[in-house]
Amino acid sequence: MSETVEITFAPLAAADAGALVVFAGADLKLGANTLAHLAGTQTLLHGAADTLKFKAKATSAMDLVRPAGLPCERLLVVGVAVKPDDKPLDFANLGGFVAGKLGKAKVIHVLFEGPEGEWSAADAAEFALGFRLRAYKFDKYKSKKPDGEENGVSGQDLTIVVADPSVARRAYEAREAIAEGVELARNLVNEPPNVLYPEAFAARAEELEKLGVDVEVLDEKAMSKLGMGALLAVGQGSKRESRFVVMRWKGAKSKKTAPVAIVGKGVCFDTGGISIKPAAGMEDMKGDMAGAACVVGLLHALAKRKAKVNAVGVIGIVENMPSGDAYRPGDILKSMSGQTIEVINTDAEGRLVLADALWWTKENVKPKFMVNLATLTGAILVALGVENAGLFSNDDELSARLAEAGKATGETVWRMPMSPAYDKLIDSKFADMKNTGGRHAGSITAAHFLKRFVGDTPWAHLDIAGTAMSSPATDVNTSWASGWGVRLLDRLVADHYEER
Repeated sequence: MSETVEITFAPLAAADAGALVVFAGADLKLGANTLAHLAGTQTLLHGAADTLKFKAKATSAMDLVRPAGLPCERLLVVGVAVKPDDKPLDFANLGGFVAGKLGKAKVIHVLFEGPEGEWSAADAAEFALGFRLRAYKFDKYKSKKPDGEENGVSGQDLTIVVADPSVARRAYEAREAIAEGVELARNLVNEPPNVLYPEAFAARAEELEKLGVDVEVLDEKAMSKLGMGALLAVGQGSKRESRFVVMRWKGAKSKKTAPVAIVGKGVCFDTGGISIKPAAGMEDMKGDMAGAACVVGLLHALAKRKAKVNAVGVIGIVENMPSGDAYRPGDILKSMSGQTIEVINTDAEGRLVLADALWWTKENVKPKFMVNLATLTGAILVALGVENAGLFSNDDELSARLAEAGKATGETVWRMPMSPAYDKLIDSKFADMKNTGGRHAGSITAAHFLKRFVGDTPWAHLDIAGTAMSSPATDVNTSWASGWGVRLLDRLVADHYEER
């Protein structure tokens, strides 16, 4: 769930209650409007800065309680001094940083002005986005709430003071849709597996119909008719039936315009199956559907902001459980493509789900490109840690655009190698391929497995095992589930695939 943050944009007015936020550059330089608003308090500010050794470096803050001469309860002076060789300010991160510093402050006024003058309406919108994302928390199952909170929601009133509030508000509308998409993805990943199993997940996806998204849900009988033997094998050990969900947003002028396609792995809980995982940390495997969660969150964002693009989201939703009905190492599966797969390890299940999902998408959607997201391998954590998602692709232009979008949003990717030598590692003696190539280059051989189901379609695989869950806190996220990928892919679409 998210803190309730009421965000408004307003012209300069007296902040007579709550917390007041201002921004300072080197030598405690303030913008002209800020300086006028804080008239008579310069001695106080400089004295406090000297005492606290506050130099106004970027992402630093000086917090003063009931400052003399001002009607506010708190004055938060945020440093934004950037050296010439530093990166420009990231206003979403700045908003998240301020939200973190303010904690549970109820009433907040932000004088949104830099030391050199006005910042733009787009910057204000990004600041608001970051503030809202940082305010998110998931505590719906806690029976005891902190004092002052009801049903886990305390609420904050954030007023961002800008020169032209109407322009800033319009700029924020798209960011608000993105924030909702990120929060939806986080909620899905944070839910416990006894609540969010395949049928329940599909029902959550169907709620997108309220925004004008066409949603089609296929049950196991329908998937069997299509020949989805790889996906169905993964879920056959669970008493919970698997589901396949197709979400279509038609925002382009012509409904016949080729869509973009985003495909997600949705393993609602992954025990590893017969190749069972160690007990320690297995509870985290409720998040093995983070790729599918991102797809649902992205479709929400695109529909809510009425993106001028045709987009299709496809998710395969299963549980991987051990039982007398479970698939086994040594089994040979026939995928929807007709290619056969020897099962070496039942814990390499996500690629089996994606194999049928990617093939179905290629054949039925015929998209401009396909991007799939999956918490696919522990090997990507060994290679890249939690700072970047692994990017594997058959298309240089798509890869470059993803990298560009990653830098713009902070959801960064790192392109990994692919070559025929790696592909040979998944050749099988008994079938067309095997579902794992062994310990070495595990994330790369997994990507090569997926590549066998995409044909000539421009395609990128994002291995998000290190970024989607249990990753370190950032300025815009302190939740176990990050909602990683929604901002990245929304930016990709907005920059390159929407109609102008």
